[in-house]
Amino acid sequence: MLSLAVCDDIPVECADIAKQISSILTQSGINYTIKKFFSGQELLDSRESFDIIFLDIKMPKISGMDSAKKIREQGRQSLIIFITAAREYVFDAFDVAAFQYLVKPIQTEKLKNILAKAIKKLQNDTVADFLMITSNRETKKVSLKDILYIESTGRIAKIHCHFGTLETYSQIGILEENLSEKSFFRCHKCFLVNLNYIDAFTKTEIRLENGEKILLAKRRYESFQKAFLSYMKTKGGII
Repeated sequence: MLSLAVCDDIPVECADIAKQISSILTQSGINYTIKKFFSGQELLDSRESFDIIFLDIKMPKISGMDSAKKIREQGRQSLIIFITAAREYVFDAFDVAAFQYLVKPIQTEKLKNILAKAIKKLQNDTVADFLMITSNRETKKVSLKDILYIESTGRIAKIHCHFGTLETYSQIGILEENLSEKSFFRCHKCFLVNLNYIDAFTKTEIRLENGEKILLAKRRYESFQKAFLSYMKTKGGII
């Protein structure tokens, strides 16, 4: 299921863009959900994880560009497609790793092409990238890119995500087996951390990009350091 968001402070234009997107996806036979937001703050407050966000740049109070920066600060990896009436903002889009931009008035064919490219990128990036968990008597599919870390508290595993925390009955050892070949590392007997969201670490502690800190067992430090540096190299990091 493809999840999309459209954020534009002008309700009529927001609805029109959402309508165009819906028409294209329906004709393509793609299952999707789409939500409309009328301010950058409303989008940020939702803390939902979207595959694609269409974001108007010129909005009052908090601009689309500032909203995008905060989205990245929250760790959300959504593909951001900026909507603008002026091309002068286009180069600023590189600062927030925007996927594409659309110039108003939006041409249907241009929108169709950008959507096709976005969906193709999402498909290429997807390699068994979700975890199925049962929480509150409901089985949920959780994207791995949304998980910051997993904490074990007895028989309960707490899945700490960008959008909140989910609890499930599961042993951390089993989760480790399922996630060790992804971007996760068992840094402590009680913690599995997503290497993608690490900001800094010492021999006893890991700090995540959102400021949270989790324990790093001393005996796991060397293997953690090796795994983390190796992972950074795969992401183009300069070590």
